[in-house]
Amino acid sequence: MPGDSVKVAVRVRPFNQREKNAGSSCIISMSGDSTTIKNPENGSTKMFAFDYSYWSHDSFQENGEGVFTPRSGSTKYTDQRRVFQDLGQGVLDNAWQGYNAALFAYGQTGSGKSYSMIGYGPNKGIVPITCEELFKAIETNKDSQKQLQVSFSMLEIYNEKVKDLLVKSKQATEGLKIRQNPQAGFYVDGLRNVPVRNYKEIEKLMEQGTVNRTTASTNMNATSSRSHMVITIRFNQVIRNAGGESNTRSSDINLVDLAGSERADSTGATGDRLKEGSAINQSLSTLGNVISALADIAGGKKNVLVPYRNSVLTKLLQTALGGNSRTIMIAALSPADINYDETLSTLRYADRAKKIQNKAVVNESPTDRLIRELKEENARLMAAVGKGGGKADDSEELQRLLRENERRMADMDKTWEQKLEEARREWERGHGGVDHEEEQAEWRRLPYFTNVNEDTQLSGVIKHCLRVGETTFGKSSTATYIIRGLGIQEQHAIIKNSGSKVTMEPVKGAKIYVNGIKLKAKQELGHLSRIKFGSSCLFLYVGQVSERKANDEKEYDYDYFMAELAEHRGVAIDLQTPKINESMENLKSYVLFQEFMDLLPQISEANAISLELNKGVKFEAEIKTPASHDALQHGGKEVIIQVTNEKTKKVWIWSKEKFLHRKDLMEELYCRYMDGESLPMGRDTDPFWDPVEDIFLGSCHIMLQSLSYCVEIDEHFTLHNYHGKEEAVMRVKIFPLNDKGEYLGDESIVEPRELLGKPFNFEISIPECMGVRWCSEDRSRGVYCKFTIISKEPVKSQTVWGKGYCDFGLKHRVREKKVTQEFINYLQTHSLVVELWGSQGGPYQSTLNEEDQIHQTFNGSNGHAQSDDVFSQLKNKDLEIEHLTKDLDAMKKDNFNLKKKLDKQQTQIDMKKQRRGLSSAPPVDVSQASTTDVGLDADLAQALRLFFKDVKTVQAQITEIKEYAKMSQHGSSDNGNIKKALGKQEQKLHEVESKLSGCVDSLKESVANTLRKAKR
Repeated sequence: MPGDSVKVAVRVRPFNQREKNAGSSCIISMSGDSTTIKNPENGSTKMFAFDYSYWSHDSFQENGEGVFTPRSGSTKYTDQRRVFQDLGQGVLDNAWQGYNAALFAYGQTGSGKSYSMIGYGPNKGIVPITCEELFKAIETNKDSQKQLQVSFSMLEIYNEKVKDLLVKSKQATEGLKIRQNPQAGFYVDGLRNVPVRNYKEIEKLMEQGTVNRTTASTNMNATSSRSHMVITIRFNQVIRNAGGESNTRSSDINLVDLAGSERADSTGATGDRLKEGSAINQSLSTLGNVISALADIAGGKKNVLVPYRNSVLTKLLQTALGGNSRTIMIAALSPADINYDETLSTLRYADRAKKIQNKAVVNESPTDRLIRELKEENARLMAAVGKGGGKADDSEELQRLLRENERRMADMDKTWEQKLEEARREWERGHGGVDHEEEQAEWRRLPYFTNVNEDTQLSGVIKHCLRVGETTFGKSSTATYIIRGLGIQEQHAIIKNSGSKVTMEPVKGAKIYVNGIKLKAKQELGHLSRIKFGSSCLFLYVGQVSERKANDEKEYDYDYFMAELAEHRGVAIDLQTPKINESMENLKSYVLFQEFMDLLPQISEANAISLELNKGVKFEAEIKTPASHDALQHGGKEVIIQVTNEKTKKVWIWSKEKFLHRKDLMEELYCRYMDGESLPMGRDTDPFWDPVEDIFLGSCHIMLQSLSYCVEIDEHFTLHNYHGKEEAVMRVKIFPLNDKGEYLGDESIVEPRELLGKPFNFEISIPECMGVRWCSEDRSRGVYCKFTIISKEPVKSQTVWGKGYCDFGLKHRVREKKVTQEFINYLQTHSLVVELWGSQGGPYQSTLNEEDQIHQTFNGSNGHAQSDDVFSQLKNKDLEIEHLTKDLDAMKKDNFNLKKKLDKQQTQIDMKKQRRGLSSAPPVDVSQASTTDVGLDADLAQALRLFFKDVKTVQAQITEIKEYAKMSQHGSSDNGNIKKALGKQEQKLHEVESKLSGCVDSLKESVANTLRKAKR
């Protein structure tokens, strides 16, 4: 591999099932080493040149062994062996020469990174082929004076913590420490570096590491798409000369599978009060900054600081990027039009990386000199420790360095054979001497659960056999199979195998889904049933041996699980999932559908974290329709998240980006809680909290075309929310006016062209809004309406608090000095969009600052005494009583106003009849008319009399409750059982609420009947 610049290859994979279902078209094309991407919206293209461009999208076939090879007569397809020959062989050649080498894969989740690095089934990737070829070359070594030593390590980085994947036992919650050596640079302190003698041992270690990684992914919700995996193969060539002196040529081969690139820029959502990014994405974000800085340096820019120290990953990859290494990057691409943005981002990332220049040197030095240098360093450290007098931290660090040097010296004193023997004994201790084939034999004859993961490399790794009898799942140590994840109970599920059939029963309160449907009682499992435990533990049930067929599990991957769960929630119907065609609108609809499906597991996990941390916050995905705000009813849909605090009843709307950013911070908070750390006490850093904000409730569209004919509009319009559900009914009046500002009558109808060149005035009036659900649910809420006309400033009404019937009284006049054709076109094509918005934290909010009372921080224990909590609730009940009293007074006023309006309307009706000449009609029997009027008045009087009689009963009950509350707080009789007192008070409140609702409903019905009689 000539030169030291980073070599970059890109590889495009075939369509996956999700993309096939969407009818996706391929936007990637390749010619030689150049790659071109086409924008599906406008057809424009961008071309990139790399060291290698690999086409693995089509033109392949599967041979009898299951290996994908180029189709007969085609040279276009690039298989796994070709990728190794171009990239992996170069890594091996560098290792033999004594250079450090690195190969890392970059791309969005599901783009094929792991397939290129690890492979799948018989299609081995670069890592296993490289290891296999290394040992093939070692076996050909016949030189007795040359000893070849290979050791293997495997680690994972998640949330800026390093985990050793070759250690089966529980590790420290803070992870392994990153240290720095003046000569060797950054390294992981305490990482197992296992000596191996052949490729089979490496296979076993990789399998062990994959199982450990999968278990952690299932238990801790740290999916592989969010974590980085680093495999390091240390290759030493110890050569003795004729004089008996030895020389060591060493090479570290770093093989890195990076986290999914879709979150690489997640350093804080735009407009979010919590600007800082989470530690979960810190390494990936910093890696991008490092590559950009190194590309700037390569371009001749001066005084550029490379931020290696800003993350764990970039510390460990410092030699691979701009240091002593020969490095290759493989960028994995999705070919589908629905992934255009991410694929373009990956290509630009790879284009920057190819500019980086490294400074690789051969790592060769006499072994005796290495030992001498270590001894000299040891002596210097011992002298420094002996002097003392320094800071405690400095002394501790010196002691640590001394121990590390002594360990390295002891390690160098051992022969290679001793190291191999120690590794063999340790393996047997960890696995009980059981052969791997024996360990795997049980699931071949018994039904079992096998895990399903977003990363295909981690699917099917764990197998839980269901022996005859009872098997339990849960996070308790007494469960047959321990699963720890969000939403998992101590005892979660009971599975019974009778020998011929397998049934599963949920433990009380356990959340289990079978084939997308929530499991409520015992149910027999069918072969290939899809199981979801809690929020994120996915398993596929594989039935009796007689039911199995070859490769029948392949269809049921992670995407299948998510699509099935979404389908049973009605997501496909809500989003109008498109059929296969090539329209741009259809493409956008499918992208939206996929975004929604991708968010479902994230929302489920966020809800589970909220539950475990006792936050009382619920998250729900919704589809926002911009047409609800657009006068032309245009615009596409987007996914938004409705956030509801179930304690305070406050509601927020978050964008998808803001939710994902907050979700990362929630995960970080949850990890700290699981590690036993005390959590921050302030709400300012709480990802579950935000200041209250106004919420869009619904809108209606009033076509303005009739206004261009000077025809008035006076109707009741239903306001619908984003789901199409009714939120309220609003009366809207639009009247044309004359020059004096007076209302024009029906005789003023004109043709639109007659208005040209003349002044035109009209008034928009919104007198009232009825049946407002937002306020009916919580009396501390308020509403206001607003609209925009002819691109002017929004017109907004006053905010009305705590009423289902809102008297807005909003009037707005529009004056057009000279009517133009453009103005007429506007009236004939546009609609007036009236929006209803909800306000929160109104005049009924507690003076004790409700948000501060309700906001809780979870520090691993119940911090508030039970009695304090009960008294707090008692105070809240008192406040509710006061609110009900105020509501009652307000209703009395509303009813009085309603009676006045009825009288006024009746008077207006009579006047209109007289104006229209109805008074000249045949005379009516006066005695009969007066009897009718008296009947209507009597009906109304009777309705009001019954209402006020019932209201007096309600007032008496409220007085009784207030007296009982005082007795409970100050008296001695009930203080021994506050909960009982609170229960009685709640019962009384419920009775008051029921009685009050009945009073209002009865009055409404009576008034409605009276009005119907008046019309007749």
